[in-house]
Amino acid sequence: MTTPTISRAHARWALLALAIGSFGIGMTEFVVMGLLPEIAGELLPGVSADDPEAAIAQAGWLITLYAAGVVVGAPTIAGTAAKYPRHRVMLFLALALTVFNGLTLVLPSFELVAASRFLAGLPHGAYFGIGALVAADALGPGKRAQGVAFVLTGLTIANVVGVPLGTFLGQQFGWRAAFLVVAVIFAAATVAIGITVPHHAGEPLRTLRAELRVFRIGQVWFALGIGAIGFGGFFAVYSYIATLVTDVAGSPQWSVPIVLVISGVGMTVGNLVGGRVADRDLRRSLIGGLLALAAVQTLLALTAEWIVAVAVFVFLVGFFSAALSPTIQTRLMDVAGDNQSIAAALNHSALNMGNALGAALGGAVIAAGLGFVAPVWVGVALALAGLVVASTSFAVEGRTKSGSPVRAAG
Repeated sequence: MTTPTISRAHARWALLALAIGSFGIGMTEFVVMGLLPEIAGELLPGVSADDPEAAIAQAGWLITLYAAGVVVGAPTIAGTAAKYPRHRVMLFLALALTVFNGLTLVLPSFELVAASRFLAGLPHGAYFGIGALVAADALGPGKRAQGVAFVLTGLTIANVVGVPLGTFLGQQFGWRAAFLVVAVIFAAATVAIGITVPHHAGEPLRTLRAELRVFRIGQVWFALGIGAIGFGGFFAVYSYIATLVTDVAGSPQWSVPIVLVISGVGMTVGNLVGGRVADRDLRRSLIGGLLALAAVQTLLALTAEWIVAVAVFVFLVGFFSAALSPTIQTRLMDVAGDNQSIAAALNHSALNMGNALGAALGGAVIAAGLGFVAPVWVGVALALAGLVVASTSFAVEGRTKSGSPVRAAG
């Protein structure tokens, strides 16, 4: 497969277009978490009036359904679209993100909004997976990682700027105002991708069946489990951060966007540090990161009544969670063999399995009447469970003499 050589300036414009889309994805995925009280109040007025905790827990299903869409869409879309020209696939995905988030903006009932959140999640993993391949080639040999990092910068900046801004707008003008911004961002990304991303050939001989052979590799399942379970600890906390700040710490509503900015800064720094540390020693980075995540979440649970402590430990939860992301991505790529295309998308499936699991379990303990600190303890348990999966993965790998990926039976 060959991709036309383009100028450095053209390449950077193309990467910027892709980054705009990743900014939109970061915003649409995380902005719901800061607006659960507002969403529950509008879409579930009866439940909210009778039992605000139950309403917020039910609204948390919007997070779970989006994550479920990512889990389903990442392998199926990435595998199916592998044979098509990648620039056209990216244009289609950006357009789909525009339409589905536009539906979230206008649909009137909780059930319909829930369906739109599932649909909005479908293109997420494929956008990052296929976009990473386009970005890696855009700057040419020797700068592949820089291209991928540039695109992912949109996701990290979304957590510093987009999510807090969307939360603020949603609090002031209604939660739908945040999704109006999201839809506009995706529309801009669609236009920018159509103009700037050059022709990028697909792999005409690849089929979905061939791509799905990656699931025959046992260590791939371990890597997915680490992301789905261990990273779920972060989402158990982040999904209900608004109520942690207002109901537990007793801080005013306007402080929620500030805490989200702090979390986003932690995630941005952690992403940069995590990539460097993983390059030096992936195993220690993964094990140490999960231990650290469990530790800081424990401290957050114990000090959640003090807003300063919440701000400090939310920063650290964001830092260690984001540091794990490139580590898990690298681990998955290491064990996926020749299946690099679908592996890049599967990483986002794994992390969003964690999103779905963390949000669902966090909502369950709130609905059970255990209070708004309970999701943090769920996060501790998930981080420790992820540590068990990672340790088991390395132990199994260590018992193989050849060092090749362990394959599942059959």
